[in-house]
Amino acid sequence: MSDAAPPGHPRFAGRVAFVTGAGRGIGAAVARTLYAQGASVAATDVDGAAVEGLAKRMADTGAPGRILPSTLDVTDPDAVRAVVAEVTGVLGPVDVLVNVAGVLHTGPAADVGDADWARLFAVNAAGVFHTAREVVPSMAARGRGSVVTVGSDAGGVPRAGMAAYAASKAAAAAFTKCLGLEYARWGVRCNVVAPGATDTAMQRSLWEGDTVPRRVLEGDPARYRVPIPLGRIADPQDVAATVAFLASDEARHVTMQEVYVDGGAGLR
Repeated sequence: MSDAAPPGHPRFAGRVAFVTGAGRGIGAAVARTLYAQGASVAATDVDGAAVEGLAKRMADTGAPGRILPSTLDVTDPDAVRAVVAEVTGVLGPVDVLVNVAGVLHTGPAADVGDADWARLFAVNAAGVFHTAREVVPSMAARGRGSVVTVGSDAGGVPRAGMAAYAASKAAAAAFTKCLGLEYARWGVRCNVVAPGATDTAMQRSLWEGDTVPRRVLEGDPARYRVPIPLGRIADPQDVAATVAFLASDEARHVTMQEVYVDGGAGLR
């Protein structure tokens, strides 16, 4: 018998989702998608004003779930512990954890400074560890749960000028899959979504204007970057839809997988 939601029943009705990096871009799209599909969402971000604004806009949609915005620096384990406790007290135990919080640094591998390297790993990798450590044991105790970490195609496909960022995302992906292996027997599924070029503020910081550079779509031989076969840059909603699928009961037999949402650029 399928556990998928019946027609007309919200996909995540009665579920609590905890989303990091929800202030903008992919994180905001994930929070909106889960909320629209019935989840009560804890939208967290280091930018508290951003998630407060998001929560107000989401509440106006009339979706059946609840929204709880919280300021959170995922590099601070004490802050993560406190916010998870607050969310649990207000919304209930976390059923879905989506790790989106991330930072970017580019430049030649040998030129990366100690502070930049440490910051990338503190947010992109340690942040995933901090949140998972606080919510996964509770998921296991209840016999179900889903963790989805938003990584990057750079974590599996070498990118010139992105060595430190790629290494941090690869670390987050490896941790998530190992977590899934350890907790599978208790019904906790852990997967990774690896976006390629996506229209976010982080992506636009690499552009020289507001138009998608041709080198993003057509490739850049000087940087060993292949074209995007589908010929388009992703919208954050493209990534959010994949996250929602993996978090849902429709993917109940999917765990320890890494799904590339990159228009085929990874040629995987």
